[in-house]
Amino acid sequence: MSNQANTPSEKGPMAVNPFTGSGEGGVVDRRLGLDRRELSAEATGLERRRGRGRRLSDFTKSAEEGEMTKEQFLFLSAVDAFKKANGKTFPTWTDVLEVVRLLGYRKTCRSEISLRNAEDWLEAADTPSNTRPQRWAQRERIDRERAQKAA
Repeated sequence: MSNQANTPSEKGPMAVNPFTGSGEGGVVDRRLGLDRRELSAEATGLERRRGRGRRLSDFTKSAEEGEMTKEQFLFLSAVDAFKKANGKTFPTWTDVLEVVRLLGYRKTCRSEISLRNAEDWLEAADTPSNTRPQRWAQRERIDRERAQKAA
């Protein structure tokens, strides 16, 4: 064996130099590389990792301890009702947004987070949810009447 072990010219599982990460295929010892937690990423304001001196917000802490605010309980109840009404165990993100809009939430303030690929906007507090098709209330009433006749 030569003194230059683990060079890219070698074949086998250590065909990659673990110190440079170069080579063709093989095994890379990730313990010797960069720690992904230390990589500088663009801050969005969504990070929840806690480091030294960073504590959970009261909003998060109370929910994790099982003591929900009225807002959190209302949201969970609405999502649960949506899942039962639509026979969905796992609602999509579009479904979740629909529930949020039907609860009355509107985009009336600037975002407190920074997103690279999304445009921020504002809307009036009384903007319709626009989650239901036209004449939804009429269709819902007709469906209820049909269900009562069938029962």
